[in-house]
Amino acid sequence: MRHFRLILAAVISVTSSAVMADPMFWKHEWPDTDFSTTSVDNWVEILSGGPPKDGIPALSDPQFIRASQETRIEGTEPVVTVEMPGAEPRAYPLRYLTWHEIVNDTVGGVPIAVTFCPLCNSAMTFDRRVKGQTLTLGVSGKLRNSDMIMYDRETQSWWQQAIGEAIVGDLTGTALTALPTWLESWDQFRARHPEGLVMAEPAYNRRYGQNPYRSYDSSHRPFLYSGELPPHGVPALARVVRVDNRAWPLERLRKTPNITEAGLTLRWKPGQASALDSTVIGQGRDVGSIRVQDGQGRDLPHDVMFAFAFHAFWPEGVWMMGK
Repeated sequence: MRHFRLILAAVISVTSSAVMADPMFWKHEWPDTDFSTTSVDNWVEILSGGPPKDGIPALSDPQFIRASQETRIEGTEPVVTVEMPGAEPRAYPLRYLTWHEIVNDTVGGVPIAVTFCPLCNSAMTFDRRVKGQTLTLGVSGKLRNSDMIMYDRETQSWWQQAIGEAIVGDLTGTALTALPTWLESWDQFRARHPEGLVMAEPAYNRRYGQNPYRSYDSSHRPFLYSGELPPHGVPALARVVRVDNRAWPLERLRKTPNITEAGLTLRWKPGQASALDSTVIGQGRDVGSIRVQDGQGRDLPHDVMFAFAFHAFWPEGVWMMGK
């Protein structure tokens, strides 16, 4: 619960932090970051989430075991599935990503970063290669519109996790390439890949399998967010399936599990627990799993994020509400 309490404590300091939300305020903590190069117009949007730089420890060189050897993970627990050419399928459980938020790995010769921002329910996987160099991503401890700001250890630039773009530093304006990975339940992964690989439990003292954000996705308002709420009466913490600048409400997919429109096919099926509901992740309510494919049946990059985050980062985005 320490992570959760730190975030709650940060709420109390929002006013004082906002007053000092100026690039130079962060310079003492980030002496090697070029704050003169940035796409941020309103520095009041950037707040401390509580933990300092690397206070939430990103992982590198994760270890893996066979799915048949894994006994800790409950069947409904969510995992990020990575299936890449020339590599065995891998599952990255949210029971670990909830506490570490970033995993730097290499799959099929491709350096990737598997990321999860609990406050936005945003689980995105990126290619870590940018402008001829391979980046190693860490957790800055800063938030913007409640979304994690990552940083790279090579240039100390800041990256907005939800959009995969550098917003402060030498690499400002550079975008990471999003990869076609998806969230599904542990049972769903191992049914397809009974001998696939799953990330082993990290060697940290954390309450893995516990949700430090209990009942968060039932809240009326997100933490550390003061922006506009979504249109069309969509609740702020309702899940939406984002593909580029379009968002399909998950509730619509529940009612119509197969939707083909805008050149895409979205499929929903039950069986995945919310990682942000009950104290024990595997006991969370069923939010289901989404798969997004193009007309040729190829998986596409997408995100299942909270509605407020989509509206914050894509204010002119298209809401696919159906008829």
